[in-house]
Formats: sequence, structure tokens, C-alpha cells
Amino acid sequence: MPEIRVALVGVGNSASALIQGTQYYKNAKEDSTVPGLMHVNYGGYHISDIKFVAAFEVNKDKIGKDLSEAIWIKPNCCEKFAEVPRLGVTVSPAPILDGVAPHMRETFNVYDDSNYDKATVVRVLKETKTEVLVNYLPVGSQQATRFYAQAAMDAGCAFVNCMPEFIASTPEWAQKFEDAGVPVLGDDIKSQVGATILHRNLVRLCLDRGVIVDETYQLNLGGDTDFQNMTVENRLKSKRISKTEAVTSLVPYDLPTRIGPSDFVGFLNNKKICYISLKGRKFGDRPLNISVKLEVEDSPNSAGVVIDLIRAAKIALDRKISGALLSMPSYAFKHPPIQIPDSQARQWTEEWIAGKRER
Repeated sequence: MPEIRVALVGVGNSASALIQGTQYYKNAKEDSTVPGLMHVNYGGYHISDIKFVAAFEVNKDKIGKDLSEAIWIKPNCCEKFAEVPRLGVTVSPAPILDGVAPHMRETFNVYDDSNYDKATVVRVLKETKTEVLVNYLPVGSQQATRFYAQAAMDAGCAFVNCMPEFIASTPEWAQKFEDAGVPVLGDDIKSQVGATILHRNLVRLCLDRGVIVDETYQLNLGGDTDFQNMTVENRLKSKRISKTEAVTSLVPYDLPTRIGPSDFVGFLNNKKICYISLKGRKFGDRPLNISVKLEVEDSPNSAGVVIDLIRAAKIALDRKISGALLSMPSYAFKHPPIQIPDSQARQWTEEWIAGKRER
């Protein structure tokens, strides 16, 4: 199959895990079950077909470096699990806009971006023949996410929005991508086995077994820049909406809940710890309490899903599908255009790969 030419917005921990993963699984056999992958072959595309061709950053120590070097530069703290050869991709400077909160400027080691504009980003995407642009901007980057969404359309790229800014799930933006003739996949990545997917399935289990859920909460701790960025409450509005709706959308009644980022604990690095509590009533109105602790490395958890989304975006380009995709996003994102149970979303995904669903 032809290669899939990918550009990254942000060369942080998530990008590091994704890039390492393409090397780790480049020789994965298609006739076997491979630990850590949902699909070795996704609609005819192997992981080895993914080729990184461009990347955008605001960290002055990463700009100008080969992408293979930039993924190891602090504040990145993703664990090394694969050797990454020189990729021949020079990290480009990016406009900051609202992509860096004031309290993160020192951590992100930002440069002066006063002379950088959208035309330059679009030119880089066109010159590198980028097909899929993956958005890894920090939570709260409302203007910056829309900037890159528009740049993707201007350059004729598919857009994979891993962040909780609502693009694919907003009819206005979905229509813009439809008019531009390119697909958009979003919004807000749902990790392979993370807090959201676990919480959703606990709630779904209760509903399927006749249990009334009276209240639930989810608390998260982490030590990477994602959690440090989210210590400012005014950047969390869409993130809280995304995580909360991912769970409450399954429940046909009002559910008292508190879901969202909790605290930054620096020494945890790229580790994420999640506590989920659920209280309900079973037969005879007898109480039921569930308490769960989940501990994961955060960035590889999301990369295990993004590695499929990149190939989904390429298939959409091949099939000349424009606008918001529905099937794979319902399985892969917290805030997709359509919220459905995960079992149904998985079925939709497999049917879409096989060409049995339009979107």
C-alpha cells in the first residue's frame, strides 16, 4: 500500500509514544494477535506504512532538531520502549496563540513566534505532501486548535483532533471540512484502556444488569505537562464537558457526577493514576458500591488508538469521504459526533473498515 504521510502538531509525550510505536510494531505479523494493538492491518494499511513528514513545536530546544531527537527533549518524560532512527524530519516552529498557558511558558521553553503565520504552516504541509495532520495541542488551546483545523483544510489534509476542543463534533466545523473536501476525526482521544473507557463500561455494566446508578466520580493524578497545564481551571471547560458526557451520555436519567482532571503530582512523570467511585442500587434497593484504581503510562495508552485513527483518516481520503467521520470516532473519542455504547461503536468500526458503512 502507499505510505501515509503524517504531520504532528506538538512533539510532546503523546507524539513520542506514537513515533516509538511505529518502530516497535513495524514488523508486526498480520496473521497473529499482537499485544498492544487493536489492528495490525487496518483496511489494508500496516503500521509500517505510516511515515512522519512534518512536525510543529514551540519549544526552542526542539525546533530545528530531527524529530527522532526532539521526542527525547525535556519536558518530555515518556518512557523509552523502542529505538527510533533518524527520521529526516526537521521540527518546524509553530505559532503559540493560546497553545501555551502563561504558567507553562517556562516549562515549555517557548520561543518568540511573532513572525510566524498560518500561511507558513500551510506551506510546510503542502511541501511535505502531508495527508494527515494530528493535533496534540495542550488542553485549553481553543484558538490554536481552530488555527490548525483551518490550516489542514487549506492544505487539503485530513485532521485528527486528539484534544478536547470541539471540531468534528461541532456541526459548523464538520460542514467546513465537508465543503473543503477533506475528513475530520475527533474529538478528544479516548485511551486504549484509560479512565474514560473503564468508567463507561462500569456504568454500562450496571445499566445492563438493572442497577440504578445514583452517583459517580472520577479523580485523576498525573505528573506530565498535560496535568501541569490543567492546573489552571479556565482551560478545562471543554475537557470537563468531554469526559463527563462520555459517561453520562449512556445514562437515560440525570446522574450526579464529578469527572475530570484532578491534580498534578510531578514525580509521577508520565504515569496516570485514576480513582473511580460508583454508588448504585440493585435488587430490593440494596446498595452497591464500586471503587476502582487504574494506573497506566499515559502517552502509550493514547498512541494505541491514534495509530488506528491515522490509518482511518487515510482510508477516508482514499474513499474521498469529507466532513466528520462517525464510526471510528464513536469508538476512539470521548466527544465524537455521535455517542453510542462502545460495543456498538466497535461493530461500526469493523463494518466501516470493511466498507459496509459510509462513514
